[in-house]
Formats: sequence, structure tokens, C-alpha cells
Amino acid sequence: MNTSKTIKGLITFSILLGLVISLGACSTSESKDKVEIPVDKIPVKVWTIEKFQGTIPLHGSGQFTTEDETILSFKTGGIISEIHVSEGDYVRKGQTLASLDLTEINTSVIQAQLGYEKALRDYERIQRLLTDSVATLEQSQNSKTALDIAVQSLKAVQFNKEYSEIKAQKDGYVLRKYANSGQQIGSGSPVLQVSGAVKDNWKLKVALSDKDWALVSEGDTAHIHTSVNPEKSYLAEVSSKARQANPMTGTYSVELKFRNDAPAYLASGMFGTADIYSAQSTKAWNIPYEALLDANGGYGFVFVTESGETAKKVSVKVGKIYPDKVQILEGLESYSKLIISGSAYLNDNSSILIQQ
Repeated sequence: MNTSKTIKGLITFSILLGLVISLGACSTSESKDKVEIPVDKIPVKVWTIEKFQGTIPLHGSGQFTTEDETILSFKTGGIISEIHVSEGDYVRKGQTLASLDLTEINTSVIQAQLGYEKALRDYERIQRLLTDSVATLEQSQNSKTALDIAVQSLKAVQFNKEYSEIKAQKDGYVLRKYANSGQQIGSGSPVLQVSGAVKDNWKLKVALSDKDWALVSEGDTAHIHTSVNPEKSYLAEVSSKARQANPMTGTYSVELKFRNDAPAYLASGMFGTADIYSAQSTKAWNIPYEALLDANGGYGFVFVTESGETAKKVSVKVGKIYPDKVQILEGLESYSKLIISGSAYLNDNSSILIQQ
């Protein structure tokens, strides 16, 4: 019985010894294949910086308007008798849109007419007396002057009466109504805002910073996007540039005009965005997205290496951000190797080990 236990013990010991030897051999084999990395170096991957020379789109946003938007008003003040249209109405050239109560204006016309008739009678009487040598030449000249003044006064009040009605200057739409019937209004006060009905009148007025504004020239190509159909772009061009900053925002306005027909659904005040392709080419670099760190306010950081032994932290100016890459406008002029992996563990002058 003791002999049987001894044999079993020897078998168990042999099995355990074999397992230990096998594990040791595996460990030794793995240690030979494993590459040891110095503890003071951070493994990184690098990317060759390639310059991209081309046109960088400038981005802006604004509202749609038309070339012929006009605010209409009365020549004289008074009580509004009637406004014949509502916002959104289509109007035709020559159509009466609004009118004043003419009671006071007609009184002025009648007074001017009576003054003209009296001046005419006086002038004719003086001319007869002058022929009979009863009136003097000076009296004749004064009566002629009085008649001329009366004629001009009559023309003025007749002109005011004519413009006591607001008429459409062309076919178009009523965009806004500022006043209502029965309201007293002063001379020149806004009553209606109208625009033309022609498709090629539409334009997008975008706001740009002073730096971007300086890069834009009239005739530059642009692509317009609308909030109604943001996936579709419309070809346009820069038609004009404002020469004064908006006092409220400090931005400069640029107007973009469609090269082809504008969308039929546009309305004044609708929001739109645009990519403007300036003819003044600017260099840029498209780098992998993961290489950029701490991007904020148009700037961020990347790590580069010159010697291949240490990392250098560099501030860069960020342009457009794509799903898989980032456009860098400034900061990489003097470098050729960009660190794209392991950047999160680096500091300025960290020791690195470049991996393939």
C-alpha cells in the first residue's frame, strides 16, 4: 500500500515538473520576441506634413433680400384714409396701395388755385394800365413776379396731392405693413415695404470679419446654402462689398448674387450661409483629426518633432474642420513631421520613440 502511494506521488511530481518546464520555455520564448521600450520614452507615430496650396473658402451667414426692396411713404403727412393691401399680397405696377384723407390737402389746392387766379387778374389789369401809361414798369414787373409765385405754389400743392397716394412702381410683393387705416402719419414715415417679383433680384447679404472681408473681391465665386434645403448648394458670386463696418456688430457686409435662378421658395429675411472662394490663394495643411489638441476659438495645439528624439508643442490656427481631417492655416511653416499618435501623453520636450 505504501509502495502504491509512492508511485502515485512520483507520477504527480513528474507531471508538475513538466508543466513548470513548459511554462518556463514559453516565457523565455515570449521574452525573446518582445521589444523592450525605454521607460523614459513615449511611443508615438508621426505623419509627414504636406503643404496644400489652394483656395480656402471663407464662411459667412446672413439674410436674403432683393435688389429692389423699397420702403414707401407719403409725400405729406395726414390721416391715412385706407391701406388697400396686406402683407404678402402680390401687386401690379400702377396699383394704388394706400391713400390719405384729402380734406386738408384739397383745401390747400383750392387756396393755391384762388391765389393763382387773383395774381393772374392783377397782372392782366396792370398790363392794360401800363398800355394806357397809368401804371409804371415797376408795377408791371411786380405783378408778373406775383403771378409766377402763384403758379409755382399751385404746382407744389398739386404735386403733394398726387403723392398723397402710394402706388406700386413695379410688379412685386408687399413685405411689410408699418401703418393702418385711420392712423395719423408724418411726411416720409414708412407705410409699406415692397419688393420686385423677378427671380434674379434675390441676393444674400453676409457678414464677414475685417480680415476675411479684405480677402474677398467682386466677382469671386461662392456657394449659397439655405436653411430650407441645406444639402443643396447654389452657385453665386460676390456682387458688391460694403465700405463701412456695421456699427452694432463690427462686421463688414458682402452681397452675393445668384448666377442662375434663385430657389422659388425664398422670402425676404430668410437665413442663409455661404462659402466664398477668394481669388487670393492662401496656403493650408490638412492634418489628421487626432493630431489636434485643445482647439478653442480658432486655435489649438499639435506636437511636432524635428530630431525624432523629442516632441515640440506648437500653436496652430485652425480653419475648416472635416470628419476625418482638420485644416490648419498657420503654425506648421517650419516643420515636416507631425505626431499623430500618443500626443495626449506628451509635454513640450518629452522624449519620444517613433514607431512604424
